[in-house]
Amino acid sequence: MKVTPIVLGGQEIYPGQTVRLNIPVAKLYTDDDMFMPITVIRGRKPGPRIFVSAAVHGDELNGIEIIRRLLRLKTLKISNGTLILVHIVNVYGVLNKSRYMPDRRDLNRSFPGSPKGSLAGRLADTFVTEVLSQCDYGIDLHTGAMHRSNLPQVRANLDDEETKALATAFGVPVMLNSDLLDNSLREAGANIGVKILLYEAGEALRFDEVSIRAGVRGVLNVLGHLGIVKRKPKSFLKVPYIANHSSWIRANSSGIVRDLKHLGDHVLEGEILAVLSSPFGEKLSSVTASRSGVIIGKQNIPLAHEGDALFHLAFFSSPDEVISEDIESFHDDLLPLT
Repeated sequence: MKVTPIVLGGQEIYPGQTVRLNIPVAKLYTDDDMFMPITVIRGRKPGPRIFVSAAVHGDELNGIEIIRRLLRLKTLKISNGTLILVHIVNVYGVLNKSRYMPDRRDLNRSFPGSPKGSLAGRLADTFVTEVLSQCDYGIDLHTGAMHRSNLPQVRANLDDEETKALATAFGVPVMLNSDLLDNSLREAGANIGVKILLYEAGEALRFDEVSIRAGVRGVLNVLGHLGIVKRKPKSFLKVPYIANHSSWIRANSSGIVRDLKHLGDHVLEGEILAVLSSPFGEKLSSVTASRSGVIIGKQNIPLAHEGDALFHLAFFSSPDEVISEDIESFHDDLLPLT
């Protein structure tokens, strides 16, 4: 029986092989070559193909560490199918500690790209051609933006039952039923039948230990669910909580922010989330919850202009106080021992 290799970066990779690749992308103007670092692990038996990608936004670093830790695990034994680990997608952004590409474009709004397009478009096209088109599934690792933290959460098209099963297997407390954004990696995947989970956790330019541990466990859970590794999903949760709606609560005046609520907290409609004050200590306004929900994202910098997004609330059909208690238990379960 003839064994068919997969081809990445012009290299043939056969079942049972582990190969490290540097996929060429556009050069710097200094004439230095730029590469997308990738590790491909193929099981000896046929099975699903899945990619795990980090740093599509160059300042979102947790995913790089998640992939590094996955590769260090002695228990990472790929028995069936193929695992493609893209250590850094936006190498330019990582070098500059920036979310964006050098052309100031957001790579995650540049898919599927074009080999003759902008720099962001060319990198997107390389990823689609070399990685996305080879896969059945994907996990794209993200964090919050600068000075913003996200509670560990999975965003995906939960109306699709197979995608919902993957998201449930990942095993974080919150799943957000998220629409596809135009020209995003998830949309590019959906257009060619690749089902993608987006994992959001932590803050840009920071390692967050709980978020990293949750990400490592979540990726392994999905690999086990797909039969790529021999593993039963490990999570204290039987069923994560699904939010079909969420919204940001914004500052109603400019001032110095004193937070009263934190990530994972259950808040009631009308409850005060933060107080805004002047530099002289005068209270200017209170920021209140528009409706009852759970805080899944928040700004960390204690300064705000009028209209700045301060708290991201998710809304659930399950009792919010129960969700908040489970989130606290999830966090405690993943804290490092002291």
